[in-house]
Amino acid sequence: MKVTWTFTSKKSFTKILDFLLENWTAKEVDKFAEDVRNTINQIKENPYMYEASSKNKTVRKGFVNSLVSLFYRVRPRNKEIELLRFWDNRQDPKKLKH
Repeated sequence: MKVTWTFTSKKSFTKILDFLLENWTAKEVDKFAEDVRNTINQIKENPYMYEASSKNKTVRKGFVNSLVSLFYRVRPRNKEIELLRFWDNRQDPKKLKH
């Protein structure tokens, strides 16, 4: 399956990356980028490995690490995994739309 990034997923990824660049070392930034790649590769291998969101059953919630979740949608007809949003788990969950 191919992986596509939505505008929101790119924006939320960049926001987290910018925060890490400002507040952490290059080593942590590299580790985060590696964790994202690994998570996406795991999802490509087994798209249904993570549970469906409680708010929207077509959206799944994967974990990049203990602080960041990745929301995505599997589109089997298109043979596509659509990355929807990266989410800092320390944020107010009421703000999350997925």
